[in-house]
Amino acid sequence: MISEWKKWQRDPMMGILIFYPLFLALIGRYLLPYIADTSGFPLEMYADIILAALSLMTPLIFGALIGFSVLDDRDDQILTSIQVTPLSLYQFLSFRMLMITFISFFAVMFVLWFSDIYQLSLAVLLSISFLAALGAPVTGFIINALSKNKIEGFAVMKGAGTVLIVPVLSLLFTDAREFFFAVVPGFWPAKALSVAIHGESVLLLTYYQYYFAGLVYVILLNILAYRWFLGKVKV
Repeated sequence: MISEWKKWQRDPMMGILIFYPLFLALIGRYLLPYIADTSGFPLEMYADIILAALSLMTPLIFGALIGFSVLDDRDDQILTSIQVTPLSLYQFLSFRMLMITFISFFAVMFVLWFSDIYQLSLAVLLSISFLAALGAPVTGFIINALSKNKIEGFAVMKGAGTVLIVPVLSLLFTDAREFFFAVVPGFWPAKALSVAIHGESVLLLTYYQYYFAGLVYVILLNILAYRWFLGKVKV
């Protein structure tokens, strides 16, 4: 963990990404309420859309962070060298992805709590943060599966950022058309968050149905992304 932290500090871009969730939380806490107060915008009416956008950006950022870190390891041939040590490649990568999921979990929770746009219960806050954080390893694996260096990785991250709008758009639909967006992992925490805010009579599924379907789907997606990464990188 100390080595990882030093690596993030050495790279200016990665150093900025570390503190990006704080920037998002400040937007939610001060900028958006200020805009709402001065323009009369009904912030509470769109609380689910705003919180989904802010919270889903956080695992994307940390997923990119660990993705770039693994790209560095590939450049330094660390993934190849690790195979001749007692530590297996699976253990090495698992630690990195568990670490970034853990960090993402607390970062998402902080963004949702500090934004203070809607008062979520502690159970919802914890569960949504966990489900959203599981998207971070997926982003890291996809960046590495599609990239050979940081320049390509940055382009993939920008593309992933564009895909981020899909779960937010899905909140505009309350009928079966919403499931066209279900392939994106952020769809499930966004919908569960919307149910927690607006109630279960508005959307097709209940909070628990969105949550547990998303939990199974995102775990499977992590496994598939990991295997895709190994197949593309061939370490």
